[in-house]
Amino acid sequence: MNTLSKYTKFIPYLYFLSIIVYWFTNMNKLEGISAYPILLFGIPFLWQLIKPSRKLNFSLGIIFVCLSSYLILAYLSDLLNIIHWTETSKNLLFYGGLLVVGNFVMSLWIVRNSIKKVF
Repeated sequence: MNTLSKYTKFIPYLYFLSIIVYWFTNMNKLEGISAYPILLFGIPFLWQLIKPSRKLNFSLGIIFVCLSSYLILAYLSDLLNIIHWTETSKNLLFYGGLLVVGNFVMSLWIVRNSIKKVF
């Protein structure tokens, strides 16, 4: 149990790396070589796994909390019918819901790690 709690601090970074790899794989099938810049988004998360930095950790957490909050506001506007979405947009919002909640939770986890001085 002690080793499990030792490695739980890496879960958010592995989550974001897996999302980036999935995004790259899908875009590589459609776009080909122009999908490779997507892999640049994984560099900060990979750096946190190799050589953790408290400042980078806090910056990543705050940036992704802000982005996830923005996406949550899009969901709330859909629920309140503030903006009228097309059916294609509604399908995208529905399937992306779990991703948005997951991003928000993992971002808060990163911020919590930087505040608790885990690294």
